Amino acid sequence: MNNYSGKQNKDRLIKALMVSVNDLLHKFQREDDEEKQWLIQNSPTPVIAELMKDMTVNMLHVLSAIGKLEPVNGITISKQFGFSKGTVSKITRRLADKQIINFEYIPDNKKEVLFRTTPLGKEINRLHQALHEQIDIGVNHFLQRYNDDELQFLVNALQETLHTSWINTVTNEKSIALSKRDLYTKVEIDTYKTAGPEEMNEVIEMLKKLDSRNLKKAKAILNDVFFSVYED
Repeated sequence: MNNYSGKQNKDRLIKALMVSVNDLLHKFQREDDEEKQWLIQNSPTPVIAELMKDMTVNMLHVLSAIGKLEPVNGITISKQFGFSKGTVSKITRRLADKQIINFEYIPDNKKEVLFRTTPLGKEINRLHQALHEQIDIGVNHFLQRYNDDELQFLVNALQETLHTSWINTVTNEKSIALSKRDLYTKVEIDTYKTAGPEEMNEVIEMLKKLDSRNLKKAKAILNDVFFSVYED
C-alpha cells in the first residue's frame, strides 16, 4: 500500500512539473517581446530605436558573432555559432541593407566575402551586450536566495536534461558523466532559445528517475525560479 501511495505521489509530482515546464516555455516566448522593448527603450539614438523594431533575435546573434570575430566569413559564423549557412546568408544581406555591416571582398577571390560591423553595428552590439548584462545581474540576484545544495541540485538536473534523450528512452550515461565533469565550466545562458515537444519528452524521462523527495524539491525550485514574482 505504501509503495502504491508513493507511486501515486510521484506521478502527481511529475504531472505538476510537466505543467510547470510547459508554462516555462511560454514564459520564455513572452520574454522575447519584453527584451525587445528594453532594447528600444534603452537605445542611444532614435535611429537605433527604430532599427530595433525590425531586428530579430537571430539578426542580433549573427551581428554579435560578426562583432566578436570580424573580419569573418559566413562559414566560420555557421560553424562556431550553430547557424545554417542559408540563415547566415539571409541575415547578413538584411544587416548590410540596413548599413549595420559591410561586405569586404578578398582580392583575387570574389567568392569569399568577409563581414565587418559598421559604427552603427558596433552601437547595436553594445546595446545588446548591455541587455545581457542586465539579465545576468537579475538572474544572479534572484538565485542568491538559494543555498548551495539547492543550486547544486538544479545544476545537476539541468545538466542531465541537456544530455538525455527522451525520444530514445535509453539514457546516454557517457553524456551524463561528461556533463557532471564539466559542471563548473563557464555556461552561457541564451534566453532567446525555446524548446519544443522533444525537449518536453526529455524532461519527463529525467523526472521519472527522481524519487519523491527530489521531485518535490525540483517542483519548488522551478516554481520559485521561473514563476514567482519578487519585489526587491
